[in-house]
Amino acid sequence: MPDNPLDTAMKIDPKIVEHMKTTDEWVFADGALPKKVKLLMAMAFDAAAGATGGVRGLAQRAIKEGATKDEIAEALRVAYVMTGVGSIYIGSQGLKELFP
Repeated sequence: MPDNPLDTAMKIDPKIVEHMKTTDEWVFADGALPKKVKLLMAMAFDAAAGATGGVRGLAQRAIKEGATKDEIAEALRVAYVMTGVGSIYIGSQGLKELFP
């Protein structure tokens, strides 16, 4: 499993990392949209932004919340339509360990 991308930030500024965790818990809590949907949205944003590790981590979290392979695929389709084929390449790289 890859290193946590925030390990270094935690060493130099643990307060900002704690703030980020608190914000993450608040944003992704069930509300008008279920947590699973929010995680799929975030995964699509990361695919569009080129964040392979983010795609992987958010997909893992979404799966824990009950997301299916089909739901993950559909979220990536939205990223593709909105931002282009690069999001499919990034999504594919991010998901290769989850769907070998």
